[in-house]
Amino acid sequence: MASYSFDVVSDFDQQELVNAVDQAQREIKTRYDLKDTNTTVELSDDKIVINAASDMSLEAARSVLGNKAAKREISLKIFEYGTRENASGARVRQEITLKRGIEKELAKKISKATKDEFRDRKIQVSIQGDALRVTGKSKDDLQAVMQFLRGGDWPAPLQFNNYR
Repeated sequence: MASYSFDVVSDFDQQELVNAVDQAQREIKTRYDLKDTNTTVELSDDKIVINAASDMSLEAARSVLGNKAAKREISLKIFEYGTRENASGARVRQEITLKRGIEKELAKKISKATKDEFRDRKIQVSIQGDALRVTGKSKDDLQAVMQFLRGGDWPAPLQFNNYR
């Protein structure tokens, strides 16, 4: 009998994030309460740095960035906000780390929850680096696992790929 599988990953579309940051930067430059604050939002490979004139403008910039990301269907769970730091010239800055992949502890929790939920069915869950591989004998069982994982409140956004 054939065996079916899929991978559970946590990732985001880098180009959509670039577009969201670009839109946020443009809105910050034209918004009346942020126009003259020289607030910047800079994106690198694994983090975003917001540099603002005050705590209020920092919060407003975070809000704008969150709205633009949500409109582009980027989960806000990928943002891990660092501490607010004082920068030169009485300014404030904050680093936002971008989370990719499923951390080992979360992978163990997802694996255990899935095995507990589907113990009567023949479902195997294995941790493979920063992803999970779910294997089963029935496509219906795998669809049920996907529904279960979508319904859970996990601290990272989950996507499913390599469905075979």
